[in-house]
This record gives sequence, structure tokens and C-alpha cells, in this order.
Amino acid sequence: MKLSESPAVKVGLSIAVATGLYGLSFGALSVSAGLDLWQTMALSLLLFSGGSQFAFIGVIAGGGSGLSALSASALLGIRNGVYGMQLNLLLRPAGWRKLLAAQVTIDESVATATGQTDPVEQRRGFWAAGIGVFVLWNIFTGLGALLGAAIGDPAQWGLDGAAAAAFLGLLWPRIQGLEPAAIAVVCAVVTVLAVPFVPPGIPILIAAVVAAVLGLSGLGPASEGLEPDVDPYPSGVDSEKPA
Repeated sequence: MKLSESPAVKVGLSIAVATGLYGLSFGALSVSAGLDLWQTMALSLLLFSGGSQFAFIGVIAGGGSGLSALSASALLGIRNGVYGMQLNLLLRPAGWRKLLAAQVTIDESVATATGQTDPVEQRRGFWAAGIGVFVLWNIFTGLGALLGAAIGDPAQWGLDGAAAAAFLGLLWPRIQGLEPAAIAVVCAVVTVLAVPFVPPGIPILIAAVVAAVLGLSGLGPASEGLEPDVDPYPSGVDSEKPA
């Protein structure tokens, strides 16, 4: 199959466009928070994690110290380490590809890859989304930082919801069944309730803890498939069992 015909590549590139445009918002908000162009670009090039970046500038804009901003950003970035372990087993990159894969392991690339069933499509989806978002995110971060106040309120352009809507579009088909959907709703409510009381970046971590607790308690998809062992080979076909 040609890359242009790959469903995973098409999904990955569409997600890259939506998320990349959101970089305009980050660039503009970053310079408004007091960072200059080069500091803003360094965050997108080196940190490259939207949630962590917004957490960083959110703390700075609120008058917090650099250490507080770094702590909030690092806490929110923990999820990327978890993603990395999952993707390392799924894609098994080697050599320089492992370093590149680590840099572009983000929500969108992981969701695109794990949304595919074919191993080839998983790899294609990961790289298309990861590299696509990286390139466009940095381009639009620079534009947002240069334009600054000329953009106005990012919300009036709908950029504040573009990335979230794109990621939700990937996630929603994977929420199958009542229990996973219920957990998603509970986590969303917890996040909304926590926002006024905790620093930026922390609400999503609280929601993650809640999801983990519910999953370990047997209320989520982690409990599925734990049926008693049943011999898949009916009587009379023992000779067909693998050695």
C-alpha cells in the first residue's frame, strides 16, 4: 500500500494539522507570559509536549517561580515516559530511530499508532502524527510568538479547542462499553472540579490517579478478559494443539 493511501497516515496528518495550528496559541500566550521568541521556540523544540508547555507558561504568567513552572511541567510530562515504554514494545525502534521516536512520543502519535491493528499501519501512524505535529507545532509556535498580540484572543479563532477536539476524535472510538465511558466521564468531572484549586497541569494528573484507582478496582477495561480459563480446543482435536 502506498503511503498516500494509508489510513493511518491520513489520520496522522490530519491530527498534525489540527494540533500544529494550536501552536499559534502557545506562541502568542508564551510571549504574553514574558518569554521571548527564542525561549518560546526552545520550549517547543526541546520540551515538545503541549500540556507541559502550557503548564510551564501558565505558572510563569501567574507569577510563579521558574522552579514551580518546571515542576508542574515535569509532573504533567510523566505520561510521556509511560507512553515511551508502551511504544518501545509496540514499534521496537532501533538506533537513531529510537532517539527520534522518544522526541515525538506524544498524545497524538501514541493515539494514532494504538488506534491501528496492523503493525505496519501502527508504525506509519506513529511517525506521520509524531513528525507531522513536531514540524507544524514548531512552525506555528514561531508564527504565534512573532505575531503576538496581533493574533488577539486565541479562543476567538477556535484554536483553544482544535487539539483537544482532534485528540477526542481519536480517543472516542476506543471507549467501547459502559464502564470505560463511565470512567472517562468521572475523570472529566474530576478535572473540571480540580482546576480552580490546584496549579496548572495538576488536574490531569489527579484524573489519571482516579482512572488508575478505578481500573485497579476492576471497574475498567483492565478487568476485561479475566474469565476462567477455558480450553479452546474441543475434545477430539487434541492432535491439533501446538506442541
